[in-house]
Amino acid sequence: MTADAPSAPLMRANPIARLTEALFGWLPMSLAMLALRFALAVPFWKSGMTKWDGFLTLSFGAQQLFVDEFKLHLFGGEYAFPFPETMATLSALGETILPVLLVFGFATRYAALGILAMTAIIQLTVPDGWANFHLPWAAMALSIMTFGPGRIALDRVLGLERGRG
Repeated sequence: MTADAPSAPLMRANPIARLTEALFGWLPMSLAMLALRFALAVPFWKSGMTKWDGFLTLSFGAQQLFVDEFKLHLFGGEYAFPFPETMATLSALGETILPVLLVFGFATRYAALGILAMTAIIQLTVPDGWANFHLPWAAMALSIMTFGPGRIALDRVLGLERGRG
């Protein structure tokens, strides 16, 4: 029993706890974690696919976003990205590789950490997106980092993860 789990006698005595367990206890954590991994992967994958003109050929538009459009919003000012072409390439690679790792559940916690770092940079680039996009992405990434991929994951099959669910 974990420190967060209620004791068995408390569960038997509390009708609300019994009802909650009856309604939701059948849901496997692995299914929830799989859905969470997909939900976090989709927007990054879609964005990443717009940045390529072919295999390892970064689109001109993606490069120009980092050269002309995207600015870091720091301490009340707007600053150009350092090494914009490198940042565009790293962004495109992260937006295509990390979602694949999440979906397959391989190096899952590290992929979620990478997505969290990208979300922080995106927040500094587009500060108005925090409530609708960045906060949910960060919460999903933190949940995956905390609870792991679940049983439906290559990490579990390969013995790289012994997490719950």
